[in-house]
Amino acid sequence: MIEKFLTKTEFESLDDFRQNFQVVVPENFNFAYDVVDEWARIAPDKRALCWTNDHGKHIDFSFAEMKQYSDATAAYFQQLGIGKGDMVMLILKRRYEFWFSILALHKLGAVCIPATHLLTPKDIVYRCNAASIKMIVAVGEEEVIKHVNGALKDSPSITQLVSVGPDQPEGWNDFHEGIRNAAPFEHPAQKNENDDISLLYFTSGTTGNPKMVIHDFTYPLGHIVTASYWHNINQDSLHLTVADTGWGKAVWGKLYGQWIAGAAIFVYDHEKFTPADVLHMIEKYKVTSFCAPPTVFRFLIREDLKSYDLSSLKYCTIAGEPLNPAVYEAFYKITGIKLMEGFGQTETTLTIATFPWMEPKPGSMGVPNPAYDMDLITADGRSAEDGEQGEIILRTDRFKPVGLFMGYYRDEALTKSVYDNHIYHTGDVAWRDEDGYYWFVGRTDDVIKSSGYRIGPFEVESALMTHPAVVECAITGVPDEVRGQVVKATIVLSKEYKDKAGEALIHEIQDHVKRVTAPYKYPRVIEFVDELPKTISGKIRRVEIRGKDTSGE
Repeated sequence: MIEKFLTKTEFESLDDFRQNFQVVVPENFNFAYDVVDEWARIAPDKRALCWTNDHGKHIDFSFAEMKQYSDATAAYFQQLGIGKGDMVMLILKRRYEFWFSILALHKLGAVCIPATHLLTPKDIVYRCNAASIKMIVAVGEEEVIKHVNGALKDSPSITQLVSVGPDQPEGWNDFHEGIRNAAPFEHPAQKNENDDISLLYFTSGTTGNPKMVIHDFTYPLGHIVTASYWHNINQDSLHLTVADTGWGKAVWGKLYGQWIAGAAIFVYDHEKFTPADVLHMIEKYKVTSFCAPPTVFRFLIREDLKSYDLSSLKYCTIAGEPLNPAVYEAFYKITGIKLMEGFGQTETTLTIATFPWMEPKPGSMGVPNPAYDMDLITADGRSAEDGEQGEIILRTDRFKPVGLFMGYYRDEALTKSVYDNHIYHTGDVAWRDEDGYYWFVGRTDDVIKSSGYRIGPFEVESALMTHPAVVECAITGVPDEVRGQVVKATIVLSKEYKDKAGEALIHEIQDHVKRVTAPYKYPRVIEFVDELPKTISGKIRRVEIRGKDTSGE
């Protein structure tokens, strides 16, 4: 399958990959027809999805079944009035109906809007009105139903509500009854074009309402690199990415690139993340490839990993937050597996990564994905030298990379503020070492300016993580009359140190940071907390910590 979309599929070295990687983009590409239905034709019994949940239920779906169910879902959605260009929001957690639904929407040329189950009525109202959402397909769970119903009176664009169960509330359509009784699916007469909108993600910025990131129908092809050359998977792989389907990371690791490669996707549908349960799933189902944010690996290394048979696990990748070297070393020591870091945004696919031909440098994101023309730009507009900080930008004057977003929906001014004159400004600051590896510093608004120094939060967090008391931490800047800003550490303590929280431990941690990194970076302010504020995707919300400090809460 992958041969259809690349001029060359096997590479002998990183240089070979850089020079010869090229995506072939078919006309009117549609992932559901051209990949999933094609697998159903050539290998109907091949496993596509291995789904299990925390109640012990397990279902394997073949590609033939994926075609069958997505056809039935598309036919049902047609009956409900959904067609080309219509906006449909999916609030489906890790339910297998997500895969039926997103494929069905692709087949119809409709726009899929994945969303988290944590949305409040206010969040739903904003999204429905901002994107003119026509239908919501959701889990039939009390809290979600209550929030959707609470948003209806202020969401006039909504014409249909669909529940996948278990509850079937009044006024909602029954998904399973609908697909059971649907007429045979007839392909729409009007095919999608490559530059039609296929996906829309609401992604939170540091200020204002969430931005609406839109991707076209070629976007899945951008994830060939994600799956085949970062996750390093093949047709025999069973891949697990830890992500709720409401987050963009789900299509990075639970759909597009994996199925283009012919791998099976493993899904563990659970309510509460429990490290031991995830390890048990890897052991029981023989997962071969695993991707998760650093937060997950931090918890895994605190389990007794040696008591699990993880021999099936061959490759691990990590993204979402920069990787602390201490986590890398601990996981490698126990498992022998090197964590391969990657970086990207909702607006892009994987843009920087540690690829299979490389020796990872713990804490480095890796090198640029050859599908992008990337540069580091200093504040005065120069290309940064080695060792010099700069903003990661993507140039599109020579070619438009497959996977880069189309812009922010219905907001030309916002789009132009970051993507203009063939340059996309990521807003992320990094530096490059003499070997060409890139190191994350922080968001442009996360970088702390103290007494003339520019201090990236990640380098201080990495130093803190080498102290045994620290389970998790977040570095922010707090206003200071003399220095402009000083470094603040918000720390979650390990259980062995919780009863030692106090001035003595603060001084011990401060002294430790001064020894591990340049002394001017040490946190002058330290606060101990039970947990850090995070997004649904597991990213630390430094903006929330900064907001509390500024408002004096």
